[in-house]
Amino acid sequence: MEFKHLVDIAEKWSSGNPFDLIATEEANERRLDFYAEPGLSFYVLCPDMNGGADNFHVWSESEDCLPFLQLAQDYISSCGKKTLLEILNKVFSSFKPLLGLPDADDDDAFTDHRADVEEGPEAEHQQMGVSQQ
Repeated sequence: MEFKHLVDIAEKWSSGNPFDLIATEEANERRLDFYAEPGLSFYVLCPDMNGGADNFHVWSESEDCLPFLQLAQDYISSCGKKTLLEILNKVFSSFKPLLGLPDADDDDAFTDHRADVEEGPEAEHQQMGVSQQ
């Protein structure tokens, strides 16, 4: 994919969240740099279809940010090709706790799971109580 097209995707993505695309470099690394307050930064190395890397790579020069990129790094290394947009969304999801944003997907899953757990034991307890009488 042309680097210009990747930059367009990154600019559109960053317009909908706290991260800004602060730098792009095509000559050596095909690199996209992102930054958000409070001091969160990461970059994406884009694959070069004319040789070189065939997968995206995410990294940060900030040691505080690196642990939060692990989810995205695991996602990239999992089976199948990933798009830039999929990777950026995974990075954003990883950084939500640092940005002070709720992770709606995890909250919904936790709420549903918690509701099942709360209803299950109560129902069993009531049945046990009835059968004991």
